[in-house]
Amino acid sequence: SHIYPFKSLLLVLGRVLLLQLIDDLVRGYRNNETWSLQLLNSTRIHILPSMNPDGFDDAGTHCQYSQGRFNQNGIDLNRNFPDAFAGLRRQSRAVIGWLRTESFVLSANLHGGALVASYPYDNSNGGSELVGGASITPDDDVFVHLAKVYSHNHGSMHQGDSCNDNALFLDGITNGYQWYPLSGGMQDYNYVWAQCLELTLEVSCCKFPPVRELPALWTENKRALRAYIQQVHLGVKGRVFDASGAPVQNAVVEVKGRRNMCPFRTDRYGEYYRLLLPGNYTFTVTYPGHEVLTETLNVPYGPDQYSAMKHDFLLQRTPTDPTQVKPTQVKPTPTCNYTLHLEAGGAITRPTWTGLSVGLWFVAALRSITA
Repeated sequence: SHIYPFKSLLLVLGRVLLLQLIDDLVRGYRNNETWSLQLLNSTRIHILPSMNPDGFDDAGTHCQYSQGRFNQNGIDLNRNFPDAFAGLRRQSRAVIGWLRTESFVLSANLHGGALVASYPYDNSNGGSELVGGASITPDDDVFVHLAKVYSHNHGSMHQGDSCNDNALFLDGITNGYQWYPLSGGMQDYNYVWAQCLELTLEVSCCKFPPVRELPALWTENKRALRAYIQQVHLGVKGRVFDASGAPVQNAVVEVKGRRNMCPFRTDRYGEYYRLLLPGNYTFTVTYPGHEVLTETLNVPYGPDQYSAMKHDFLLQRTPTDPTQVKPTQVKPTPTCNYTLHLEAGGAITRPTWTGLSVGLWFVAALRSITA
């Protein structure tokens, strides 16, 4: 199954849009509307209307002023996700705990002050990920596709409106780092450590629009929100089993040419999810004590059918006779510190990788039901 989380952190409008989205989904389902039936029968959707209730209560009717950006303790929660050095606020720790309870696949956070779909990375350590001023992930093609799905289904985002700040966005999308670097952002955290592809959706030039403008803003975003959620059905999903038929937890499922900093692993049910555009991909599955499994799959476009391609992997134990073991089979499984232990005071154990950092604004997580 696929899970999709939506969150609203720093935007009053984001809260309104998400509450309206809930109403839209429920009403459509009760009225047997095809789009709602197909989406809710195939997808589990998690929605957090407001991650920063302190800021929401403090916000005023201003288009540009950032009143309400910070929580009660003066912390910008979109700069407060693990970056290997800083402590975390309660809200950030709660969201990280939430992300660990489910195998979230696709997510988004809503924000205001611009009109653009921003995708990872937001940060960089100056390494090979920097390409032409952008900080590029191994799944850049998928992120660009996801951003364009939202912008081109939005009423005007795809036009690249600059909101009068001289920043023009081709197709209404941008790489986060290329726009402006930031540390502690949630979309980087979700991607690097939670195996969840996330966008930051800047959905209004005005941070706190007048009430009279809300219906028009909902109309602009409604189709885009629906289309984006549907993209959780991109690529491949399935399970990894051992020779006895038992699901294998923490098996590494890698796609050739997409070397993720923290390799994607199976969950406690042996499930894996990889958002991929249509094409041929070579998968490598590794787990200690088992032979390396490599298979090439032809991946179709799944969103139209509300289901990613389903493919299970069956692992075989490594022969006990070491002379029978091929050299490629003794290659160690990639490692990464996935734990990031959260201390009571908010500090985190420094992760193994100290490059990019991560953070959050609004979250929506999603997962398909038909695993």
